[in-house]
Amino acid sequence: MRPRRIAVVGAGMAAARLAQQLEAHAGRTETVLYGAEPEPPYNRALLADVLAGRYRADAPALPTGDARVRTGTEVVAVDVRGRALTLADGSRETYDELVLATGAEPIRSFTEGAHTLRSLADVARISRHADTAERAVVIGGGVLGVGTARALAARSLPVNLVHKGPHLIDRHLDRQAGNAVHTTLARMGVTVHLASTQDDSLTPTSADLVVHACGIRPRTALARAAGLPVRHGILVDDTLACAPHTYAIGDCAEHRAAPYALATTAWEQADLLAARLSGADPEARYTGSRPMTRLTAGPVEYAAFGACADAAEEGADVLRIGDATRGAYKKLVLRGDRIVGAILVGDLATAGTLTRAYLAGRPVGPDPLSLLTAPLSHRVTEESRP
Repeated sequence: MRPRRIAVVGAGMAAARLAQQLEAHAGRTETVLYGAEPEPPYNRALLADVLAGRYRADAPALPTGDARVRTGTEVVAVDVRGRALTLADGSRETYDELVLATGAEPIRSFTEGAHTLRSLADVARISRHADTAERAVVIGGGVLGVGTARALAARSLPVNLVHKGPHLIDRHLDRQAGNAVHTTLARMGVTVHLASTQDDSLTPTSADLVVHACGIRPRTALARAAGLPVRHGILVDDTLACAPHTYAIGDCAEHRAAPYALATTAWEQADLLAARLSGADPEARYTGSRPMTRLTAGPVEYAAFGACADAAEEGADVLRIGDATRGAYKKLVLRGDRIVGAILVGDLATAGTLTRAYLAGRPVGPDPLSLLTAPLSHRVTEESRP
């Protein structure tokens, strides 16, 4: 009996993880990844590090197990009923199971000549421009914007970072944590302009290099044209299916009205789907992922997970440690003796311990402050809140 052929549209981080896990389960499957980019799968989370010169362009490459990877091969149409793909060259490819891992695309700017940072080709274009630029503006102070500003500053380029939010990375960090990141960027020579402090004279036209990092949206055009259910992302159920023999994972997928844009979520979905498709665990169900995000970019680093925003503090115990001179900040949110959220900025020494305790749901013990402390000097700024 021939192996089941699994076609994966997209060759990004979710697709690479799925291919790896399918090989690990050793099921009777033949996996083909179709990627529009000329490069094989790579880790997009490291693009800012490539831009900064910390890594070579080929460093973020990801393993894909025994899958066949077809680079530079764009899928332009999907026939769900006929189980066939149409490629850009007009050829058709059949499959037994289809996985859409089309990822997300940056929200584009109308500013003429502005760049986005989503691919290795973008890195190359920005690098060439940065070599001759005298001043850069990065628009958007989320994870990508902060990483991009740090990368350009590392190339000795004056950088202005413009953010409409109340503080940097406000989707994942509280105000104190955002301020700690702000402090670190300022030491690197990045000038930050927040909603309350923006200079009206600072416009994209006042710089010769502009990078927009204003967020991403799920890439769903292919799925929508195929008649698959789409709201914000491609709608999937607890089996990650959006139609018979058709699945979606990663940034393009929307599960229980909650689209995600986190690598950890994509990997969890890929792991579960690989277990189902390989036969290792055909009854596996996906019930959602716990929010976890991490940025390690030279001196700018943070980790955040769980309910850690300011609104989560009501009725919770909150421990904080801060060192304003180092731009370091740590926060632990507890309900009873369980961790429900945490933020670490500038010192990730205890990130692994905290993450394991959070995921396992185990009691923190009589001295939860010890989970935040490391061999570095610290100052307790606030210990608890009823």
